[in-house]
Amino acid sequence: MTQPWSPGHADDNTDDAPGRNGATMASNPSSSLPVTGRLMAVDLGERRIGIAVCDPQQTVAQPLTTLTRRHGKRFPLKQLRPYIQEYDVVGFVIGLPLSPDGLELEWARSVREAGTLIRDKTGRPVEFWDERMSTRRALSAIRDLGGGTRGRKGEVDQLAATVVLQTFLDSRNR
Repeated sequence: MTQPWSPGHADDNTDDAPGRNGATMASNPSSSLPVTGRLMAVDLGERRIGIAVCDPQQTVAQPLTTLTRRHGKRFPLKQLRPYIQEYDVVGFVIGLPLSPDGLELEWARSVREAGTLIRDKTGRPVEFWDERMSTRRALSAIRDLGGGTRGRKGEVDQLAATVVLQTFLDSRNR
């Protein structure tokens, strides 16, 4: 069953106390993520998962890697953990699949379950973010730079995660 989308927050910790790694928590109740420190974006697909990170000032997102998982298997948190530690991640932005009219697609349930797993196992806050058009924008960016997308699915997934994270960051910095 689909439902209209509203900003989903897996963790509503919005106080101004310093958080993990000295990160400052947002006082804005619409966001549970720290306003400083590296955020990681996750663009979840059935076989590939695009990962992106931002700088500690939360200004610029960049592609990081693509994780793989076998069809029907759980989210590969074990593959993600080394990146969480290496980049000192303070929170996650998870791309939420929505229909063009803003309704959650069937896949959204699996994405929300993965977000809950990430939050519960890492102890870091998670925010779900509209991922509509992120893959299309990534494909367009590759083509605009004169590149082809054939055989580059992993790179496309990383760029889609980067688009999700950058749109989130841009919405906060307005």
